[in-house]
Amino acid sequence: MNIAHIRNAALGAAVFLSTTCAGAMTPEEIISALKRTENSTGNIADAVEEATGARGWMSSDMKPIYDTKIVGRAATALMRTVLRTDDRKYRNHLLEILDEAPPGSVLVYVMEDGLEIAAMGNLMATTAKARGLSGAVIDGAVRDIAELRRMGFPAWSRRVSPATSVGRMVSVDKQIAVKCGGILVRPGDYVVGDPDGVVVVPAEAADKVVTLLKQYDDKESKMIPIIEREKSMLKALEIYNRY
Repeated sequence: MNIAHIRNAALGAAVFLSTTCAGAMTPEEIISALKRTENSTGNIADAVEEATGARGWMSSDMKPIYDTKIVGRAATALMRTVLRTDDRKYRNHLLEILDEAPPGSVLVYVMEDGLEIAAMGNLMATTAKARGLSGAVIDGAVRDIAELRRMGFPAWSRRVSPATSVGRMVSVDKQIAVKCGGILVRPGDYVVGDPDGVVVVPAEAADKVVTLLKQYDDKESKMIPIIEREKSMLKALEIYNRY
């Protein structure tokens, strides 16, 4: 593990611990709020940008294998390409975090320079399902999607590919800050996926994001009758200024 990975791991651990011990809302309350039907990834993306000044939505090619919604705290792992002639033994951080992540976690797997390589298939999804994990978000590919759909395990990925990672990629580290779909994800950050895509809510901004979502919902619920009556969104915006 290099210095950058050590620093990232320490940062992730500190964020996870601080946000489970402090703040007005508990992680369970935050997850419950983010799961609410009205809190789509669209609204959550708006709230993250307003709260942090930075984008929270992953690249538009991060797609679900079937339509559903998940919310959970990130458990991360990173892989990189390796020469087929490299016969050294590497720890399998990908499978370690699969076995270690708390129930309800969202696996965030990054395949560095391996966009077309599958990070998850039937056996890993079976394990994740049995362990009560919420789902997986993969900067890379997923395979065996018919089986994943059959068992009801949610996964978002940038590609679908039959290509195995065995012999092509090796684990670098786990529970570190990673860049997934163009967005920084740290262990303990909140990950929300729905049919529109994936949004990351930084743990330290989660309280503010939830507060903003309540404001958005209050405005939108009042705007809808006006739009239906006046047949004009502009008139509703004059009163409530949602956008």
